[in-house]
Amino acid sequence: MDNQMIKEMGQEYVMNTYTRQPFALVRGKGSYVWDANGNKYLDMISGIAVNNLGHCHPKVVKALKEQAEQLIHCSNLYWNEHQVLLAKLLVDNSCGDKVFFCNSGAEANEGAIKLARKYSFAKYGAERYEIITAVNSFHGRTLAALTATGQEKYQQGFAPLIPGFKYVPYNNLQALQKAVTSRTCAVMLEPLQGEGGIYPATKEYLAGVKALCAEKELLLIFDEVQTGLGRTGKLFAYQHFGIEPDVFTLAKGLGGGVPIGAIVARGAAADVLGPGQHASTFGGNPLATAVAYAAFSVIINEKLAEQAAEKGKYVKTRFLTLQKENHLIKEVRGLGLLLGIELSMEGQKVQELCREKGVLINCVQNKVLRLTPPLNISNEDLDYGIKIIKEVLENILMGFEVWR
Repeated sequence: MDNQMIKEMGQEYVMNTYTRQPFALVRGKGSYVWDANGNKYLDMISGIAVNNLGHCHPKVVKALKEQAEQLIHCSNLYWNEHQVLLAKLLVDNSCGDKVFFCNSGAEANEGAIKLARKYSFAKYGAERYEIITAVNSFHGRTLAALTATGQEKYQQGFAPLIPGFKYVPYNNLQALQKAVTSRTCAVMLEPLQGEGGIYPATKEYLAGVKALCAEKELLLIFDEVQTGLGRTGKLFAYQHFGIEPDVFTLAKGLGGGVPIGAIVARGAAADVLGPGQHASTFGGNPLATAVAYAAFSVIINEKLAEQAAEKGKYVKTRFLTLQKENHLIKEVRGLGLLLGIELSMEGQKVQELCREKGVLINCVQNKVLRLTPPLNISNEDLDYGIKIIKEVLENILMGFEVWR
């Protein structure tokens, strides 16, 4: 089938829950993807920070094939080797002590919410259950994760939401301090807000949050679904700030494209949930954990976090230079290869024109171009992507929407 046929059939049979681009992807290799009509694109969004190793990395494909021939699924009534090995790899390379596996970032955050409430219930009783999150945060689409998300546009039409959440401005310690009461059990934050517009936390803010949580005996939860696994130039974004959360959540880049999520906890938080108190039928199954072990091992062994830091600085510098020449660029921000270019105009047209020229980018919060290319993208491909975005912005500034 070609792009049009797939689109028409999809509109008839698939629920209309996504604003989709007018083509269907059918193949990927490295930093490139191809659509059903044979058109080739440089993928600068990587499945929204999922394909950290690019598409069809040889070691990921090898692990997938080998495990598929041995054991695809077994329930968590039994141990499986790859789940244990992946948990150890995560613990050995983070501040965590124990891991729970699930299937997505939303599930990981949902589980972290349950963990926080259970921890507080056991220690302080039923009246201490509130969780404070940030305005413009994004934590997922399940009902509790949606309620934790500090953006009303995602919550409209789904009332009543789950009770027990408060929202405070991001990077505002005083607002957080005022929001804490005797009912507060945890603070849940992204070290860098992704869907909220690519806003990193400041070191001073997170240090203050950590101190406040220690003083009030609150759990500190970091949502690292988008920021983890080398994306920001460290294996985990919390490592930029010199503090360690009690709990952090992962998904996206963990499986190299295969769905998997994780809750990583340390200290007392690691032993909160007992048998029967949380579970996931598919969570941590042999196929997903074998592939994730291979993918995370590549990130560690090939030092892709360090590469992301270096390449991210290069991209940021290029766009900061361009900002001096093109007033359409309002601000450039982010960490590693999780970068946002805020425009003085809506970004949809820029996204469309880049696609027409063979480069895939993404726009969040209407005006912020989000760049999350593979961590192992070549310098040549990075330069090409920057070149196309630069040309699109220059031509829009000159009044030309399309050029030949």
